[in-house]
Amino acid sequence: MVPTMQFRSAERATSDSRPPAVAGLFYPEDADTLRREVVSLMADAEDDGGPPPKALIAPHAGYIYSGAVAASAYARIRKPATIRRVALLGPNHRWPLRGIAYCSAQAFTTPLGEIPVDLAALAMISTLPGVQQVDAAFDGEHCLEVQLPFLQVRLCDFHIVPLLVGEAQATAVASVLERLWGGPETLIVISSDLSHYLDYDSARHLDARTAGAICALDAASIAPTQACGLRPISGLLSAARTHGLVAQMLDLRNSGDTAGPHDRVVGYGAFAFN
Repeated sequence: MVPTMQFRSAERATSDSRPPAVAGLFYPEDADTLRREVVSLMADAEDDGGPPPKALIAPHAGYIYSGAVAASAYARIRKPATIRRVALLGPNHRWPLRGIAYCSAQAFTTPLGEIPVDLAALAMISTLPGVQQVDAAFDGEHCLEVQLPFLQVRLCDFHIVPLLVGEAQATAVASVLERLWGGPETLIVISSDLSHYLDYDSARHLDARTAGAICALDAASIAPTQACGLRPISGLLSAARTHGLVAQMLDLRNSGDTAGPHDRVVGYGAFAFN
């Protein structure tokens, strides 16, 4: 069952809300079409009935390519009313960035409506080394935005803590996650694709190695070319070891399996941490 939404409509988005950058490109810009697509992807996703996750890793390509893989991560959320805050971290693609960035927006908007930012949580982490406000880093950035419609469909009423991770050590990311960790009210989502532009067979082999390292909580065995979100992933794996979490691979495919040719593919994986 899809929970009832509690968001302001996109038409009523406030002036301090960051508008969508890739609606109509990575996912449908029409609200009804977008909702139907996400609901359909969620309905097709397999759920093995495992425990609710503390953290997820989900891909961030266009929905035609990686939406089904992302849905397999969000299908693990079975008590949506429990989650009130989502710490959402992903890699910067468009702006050279050192450290970990947040922006001044008080909400993020998608065609499904407006999601408030947890300003108190941002204040709590803003004093950590390397954490800074860099609005420009979010301009045109897709890695966090494409996760939002899944969260809007899956959750009832929540805030987000949107962060972009540039050149940052795993310890710095883990420190941020530790301050945001909380209890069952807080979900951590890391946005990352896997290998880029290898041939189909090479990508399958390399992505399988990456998945094995993630499940072993072994960030040292993952090269930057194996996951564009390696830095936020590394921070999560460090925090997962500290908290005794177990990682599970939920899905592993590439664009050659979904909607693209086999000569140059992008890898996608979904993982849950309990």
